[in-house]
Amino acid sequence: MKYLLAYCVPLIAFFGIYYGDFLCYAAVVFAFGLLPILELLFPTDEKNYTETEIKRRLKNRFFDILLYLNILIVYGLMFFVLQKVTTTKLSFTQIIGTILSLGVVLGSNGINVAHELGHREKLYERILGKLLLIPSHYTHFFIEHNHGHHLHVSTHEDPSTAKYNQSLYAFWIQTVCGTYTKAWQIQKKLNQIESRSWYSLKNDMFWFTLIQIGYIVLIYFFFGTIGLLVASLAGIVGFLLLETINYIEHYGLKRNLLPSGRYERVSEKHSWNSNHILGRIMLYELTRHSDHHYKSQKKYQILEYHDASPQMPFGYPTSMILSLVPPLWFAVMNKRIPAEMK
Repeated sequence: MKYLLAYCVPLIAFFGIYYGDFLCYAAVVFAFGLLPILELLFPTDEKNYTETEIKRRLKNRFFDILLYLNILIVYGLMFFVLQKVTTTKLSFTQIIGTILSLGVVLGSNGINVAHELGHREKLYERILGKLLLIPSHYTHFFIEHNHGHHLHVSTHEDPSTAKYNQSLYAFWIQTVCGTYTKAWQIQKKLNQIESRSWYSLKNDMFWFTLIQIGYIVLIYFFFGTIGLLVASLAGIVGFLLLETINYIEHYGLKRNLLPSGRYERVSEKHSWNSNHILGRIMLYELTRHSDHHYKSQKKYQILEYHDASPQMPFGYPTSMILSLVPPLWFAVMNKRIPAEMK
């Protein structure tokens, strides 16, 4: 039941935007103000599950339903926001607060959940994951993340891995441009391997492009210029939050190049782990990222802690704020990177 707390962010965003004024910023203040403070007060939890607990948690459909409900939450909040900004006179500061709060939800309950569902074996779950990527203009993430990032993580070939002493802002440019470009390269290779035509139903990047264009056109048709502006900017906030998480997840970590010319196998030491309990709950265990890369098919409710994984000193919300100030981030994190990886 603790994962119901993951709905706090969209709930706070809804009421904040509904009541307006300075409360439009409520979701931002909660996610990056209150949560970091609470994470400093709450203890970390390094406990893993027993075999019996793992079997029970895998059989429990409630964990999956919690993810599926985010479809209604994300699109419901998006509709509510677009309806409000186009029918109510809001000040400039209210519009900015609304965009930021909606963007936080698109990042936490949109892309983050899409990431989890995108790794599932069932087709309908992967489709739900793709739907959650649309509002953040990031459907190409599905291709690049599954076929690129997990293969090349912690190497110079991965645009989603931050280099040692690379600032967050330089990383944003690298990953936003690199992820999109690489998604097309991967799709082209997949098309060649399976002899697909450009218009094949399995040519995801072709259909993703049409869907994203269609989404923008529909927003403009029903909600006009203001609606289009709000939806576009909120989506940008959403994917920049995702990429900020990518930044802190792999910052400075490298896989060794073997004499064979291949990189060593991905292990639990190639991602930063965080056992801070609130971040774990709010992000559906994304913070146990080391185990996710070690065994990418594991569902969020059974991800484990590994002693060999490099440990973040703070939870994800605090670390994301820290990353906004590069000198401070380097001072805290550089000394924690294993010497052989520098």
